[in-house]
Amino acid sequence: MKTTTTGLAAGVLAGLLGLTTACVAPATGAGTGTAAGTSATAGGHKRIAFFGFARANAFASATWAGIEEYAKAHDAEAEFFDPNFDAQTQVQQIQDAVTSKRFDVFVVQANDGAAVVPAVRQAVAAGITVVAEFTPVGTRYDTAESQVPGVITLIDVPTDNGRVLGELGVAACRSRKLDPCEVAYLEGFKSLPLDNARTEAAVKALTAEPGVKLAARVEGGYTKESGRKAMQDVLQSQPGVDVVIGSSQAVAGAESVLKGKDVLLVGNGGSRQAVRAVQEGRWFATYCLPERTAGAKAAELGLAKARGQNVSETNSETSLAPGGGKGTKDALAGVQGEYDE
Repeated sequence: MKTTTTGLAAGVLAGLLGLTTACVAPATGAGTGTAAGTSATAGGHKRIAFFGFARANAFASATWAGIEEYAKAHDAEAEFFDPNFDAQTQVQQIQDAVTSKRFDVFVVQANDGAAVVPAVRQAVAAGITVVAEFTPVGTRYDTAESQVPGVITLIDVPTDNGRVLGELGVAACRSRKLDPCEVAYLEGFKSLPLDNARTEAAVKALTAEPGVKLAARVEGGYTKESGRKAMQDVLQSQPGVDVVIGSSQAVAGAESVLKGKDVLLVGNGGSRQAVRAVQEGRWFATYCLPERTAGAKAAELGLAKARGQNVSETNSETSLAPGGGKGTKDALAGVQGEYDE
């Protein structure tokens, strides 16, 4: 995802973050365990640098809360480096932190996965343990595998996200035994490679199912207003649509237009608001990941490797989520979002 200016990064990435806001069952701890064979103090006191999207962003704040909590409980301390959504500022922060030699672990939540690659390579070469969290570090959007040798991943694979959205759309159609079942997909930004990869995966899953018709594919964006406008446009050409899929913000906007219409809604985001909409039966499902828990897990992986333990290099955030990210009403029973949109 190329975000080379502060304005573009803030506008685009802040929207994308709404796609995978966190949800976690109340009984689930926020990454309180350690990797196999580790102890909390093995290898001595460590320092973690967290390069988040922006301190003011609720999503990054949830990640940070998990990192900080885990660090304090496991003989480590953490520091948040705030680039305020500026990709080049983040690159400079990573480079400066390498030069400072103050940190043992980097957790990188990349504003621009391609832009940070040279700085991340520099960190690995300096012997710093690096964990790529949520967004890929690199240019591929179809794999959780590390794209930089030596980097641990804990990411939400965009194509997996899209595939799950498509599968949830199909499940919505099946729940009503609709044939044909007309689906409207409110994609994010058509200008973004990451978004396009997600959209194509969703479309592939939908169109592979007999009886499911992709009736509309329009840009829905990541705000209630953009979703409302997109839904109005869809209804003008496809008044009989049965299922609508989009970002949780766009779906919330679409919902305001669909009052009185029996349309099934599938969101892409697990905030408290989205989870509640599913639990109340207003939405059929939503894709959700536990971001605070993921922050703790990223700290766990980084500290374990920095202390000489063997950890899995490739990790997907969906393994931490109820239902593997498929937030249906049954899967979200007793679940709450980890922060507000």
